[in-house]
Amino acid sequence: FKAVLDKDMKALAASGEKGLLEILAATHTGMTTDDFSREVVEWTRTARHPRFNRPYTQLVYQPMLELLAYLRANSFKTFVVSGGGIEFMRPWMEKVYGIPPEQVVGSSGMVKFQAGANGKPELTKLPKIELIDDGPGKPVGINRFIGRRPIFAFGNSDGDLQMLQWTTAGSGARFAGIVHHTDADREYAYDRQSKIGKLDKALDEASARYWTVVDMKRDWKTVFPREN
Repeated sequence: FKAVLDKDMKALAASGEKGLLEILAATHTGMTTDDFSREVVEWTRTARHPRFNRPYTQLVYQPMLELLAYLRANSFKTFVVSGGGIEFMRPWMEKVYGIPPEQVVGSSGMVKFQAGANGKPELTKLPKIELIDDGPGKPVGINRFIGRRPIFAFGNSDGDLQMLQWTTAGSGARFAGIVHHTDADREYAYDRQSKIGKLDKALDEASARYWTVVDMKRDWKTVFPREN
């Protein structure tokens, strides 16, 4: 909290995903899940990325959308498994990715059931983190929310390593892929030296285990969808 009040972004980043989630949980304590969902939808409608000057929902990856469509056309059931907050992602994932709320896995805080001021039942957010869906937490989240081991998984950072390990540990044919962010002009470039979005151990394991590595600069003709 001191880092936020002091606008100390370095210290805030050092707190990691857990620290950021704890701050978000504390600042939204007492809000109903319905109110939070409405705020998220309004944010996605109005917020624009400072560098690209486009809505964040238009900065998803075109090849990712094409891959999801291809998988669904071939009878796969597709999920998003992210370190982001599950209640933040669910309101807009279906519109953007074609993935319904029940197929979104993410970090989650605790909520409680209670009667609201008007007597109607509601779910209220609490200042407690239930699951951090990153790193070793991703297989845990998949097991909790999906209940099946994936047979096909894609990631883009070391936070996805355990998910890819768990996917490929299953029997039968398995696929593990990594998107390597190498295009600083059209998007961003990061791997071993980045403090945010680090891709280091997962890149080494991908090489050792012959996982598929997609080079964004070399392999993607288009990064973002055409602007509406």
